[in-house]
Amino acid sequence: MLAANSKAHVDCVSRVLKNAERLPQVPVPPLILDSWRRSMEQHRLDPASQQGPRILSQSLLDECRERSELFLRIAGDAVARLHGRVRDADYCVLLTDAQGRTIDYRVEPTIRNDCRKAGLYLGTCWSEGEEGTCGVAAVLTSKAPATVHKRDHFRAAFIGLTCSAAPVFDPRGELLGVVDVSALQSPDDRRSQHLIRQMVVQSAREIENAFFMHSAEPHWVLRAHSTPGYVDSQPDYLLAWDADGRLQALNSQARKVLLERYGQLPEHIGELFDLDALRAATDESAQRLRWRGESGELHVRISSPRRKLGRRSAAIARQPVDERVEHSLRLATRVKDCNLAVLVLGETGSGKEVFARQLHAMSQRSRKPFVALNCAAIPENLIESELFGYVAGAFTGASSKGMQGLLQQADGGTLFLDEIGDMPLNLQTRLLRVLAEGEVAPLGASARQRVDIQVICATHRDLTAMVAAGSFREDLYFRLANARFELPPLRERSDRLALINQLLGEEAKGCGVDVGLSDGALQALLNYPWPGNLRQLRQVLRYACAICSGSTLQLDDLPLEIRGGQVQAQVQASVSPARQQLLDALIRHRWKPGETAKALGISRATLYRRVHEHRIEMPRMTKS
Repeated sequence: MLAANSKAHVDCVSRVLKNAERLPQVPVPPLILDSWRRSMEQHRLDPASQQGPRILSQSLLDECRERSELFLRIAGDAVARLHGRVRDADYCVLLTDAQGRTIDYRVEPTIRNDCRKAGLYLGTCWSEGEEGTCGVAAVLTSKAPATVHKRDHFRAAFIGLTCSAAPVFDPRGELLGVVDVSALQSPDDRRSQHLIRQMVVQSAREIENAFFMHSAEPHWVLRAHSTPGYVDSQPDYLLAWDADGRLQALNSQARKVLLERYGQLPEHIGELFDLDALRAATDESAQRLRWRGESGELHVRISSPRRKLGRRSAAIARQPVDERVEHSLRLATRVKDCNLAVLVLGETGSGKEVFARQLHAMSQRSRKPFVALNCAAIPENLIESELFGYVAGAFTGASSKGMQGLLQQADGGTLFLDEIGDMPLNLQTRLLRVLAEGEVAPLGASARQRVDIQVICATHRDLTAMVAAGSFREDLYFRLANARFELPPLRERSDRLALINQLLGEEAKGCGVDVGLSDGALQALLNYPWPGNLRQLRQVLRYACAICSGSTLQLDDLPLEIRGGQVQAQVQASVSPARQQLLDALIRHRWKPGETAKALGISRATLYRRVHEHRIEMPRMTKS
């Protein structure tokens, strides 16, 4: 039986949705009312539900955090500062990714357990399709700051919370994530949250501007404000352009103003400001500047391009990209908007997802979601529900409110399926049908829903050999391989030196240091075969930056296997294929020890011994 306050809330939601047009005064703002309607009619959620939000498994949370690594690193200081301002009033701070999944949070230890019970915790999912009207979901749908106060929430489980949230956009205008401040208790009057909302908006702008400045380091940057004292600390407008004057990045305020003024985004800085006046203002001192052809002055500061590489020279940074990578990206940009599925091939860690994100960012779908699923990272029984979603009661253990699948989340945007070769055959059949018909049916649903998605797949496997062996559908292979691009492993790339310096600059900045490389350390990095490719290189440099005690990374700052020379490299080269073969077999047989051992022709005891030797962590799964 529902508690009295929950029943009153459900009655209010039902009454308002049924009679909104006839009521003299609706008790919630239009944004909330529209979300209530979608929650009830489109998402089929139950306002009486007392169930907390879905929480990601640790493996999926780790994957989300890894994808948002740069965002997390840049946002960390602002999130901590915001929490410092609100913690005495018992507010907690959440940072979500662009799909509403909590990837960072701050909370006082005294209220941690209560917040966790209310769903204010790492890994919780706050999309409207899953949770209905809530702070994060309101921002995801409106792309604007929002306060969802107590009974504004759609589901009874959350009517005690107050949530104020704001979006964070990248320099291309794509949503990076959401900053949210929530409390378990607050006054009933929504106006009590006005100051909190202003703090959240300010923090979101700080993160957005910091992300902009990081991304714009190779370009000319203009910071502007109508008042001179705020040019550096709180600029209204941020614009970046390259050596040819082509605009490369804008913050959200500049984007909004330029769209209102011109109806579209200008392509060249000369369309906005007189070039002579612009050149005169490039000594990095504060200046006054007028919009081209219009009255009104801005106080500006213009910064020249800064390299990302700390002590490494700009000449190294300008080394050409590996020809094969450059060629693949150049061809891929030609087919990105031609409704062709893209297949990216390459070893694990070779940058396939980075390649896919670049294509998405350059495509006409760049303002829509980029949704990724690693088919090898989660058990087979979870892939189907993650990809297709499910309706309430679809299977034992299913959430009582159902779940929107990744295919629906990616509608209008890009779906990236990493390690597609590890998708089970029965799901390959369902995916093929979605691609052929453009419709998806969640588990347990009777009706199909239209979806418009660009599919990019990636794998380190030989799909043609898998087709021949019958473990991958031939018709799906030809549907996915409309355009094939292969990324070379790091050990074969001609731009290894430039990549080392680029990643060193990024990791050094993340660790708050400015370091260079000694000749010995650089030679070891260049000689190492890198079985884990770019992902392994980044982790090695992060480790080295963390333990380095001087201004130069020495050979001893590198992990033992990297500085071990040619002998260690040869050992690694022989061990890595054996480990990969074992890992492939485990993934192929869904981590079931009995089936894996049988396929490899060894005993289960031998399998466990080899797993231990290669330091492979087995997930907890049903044995067979």
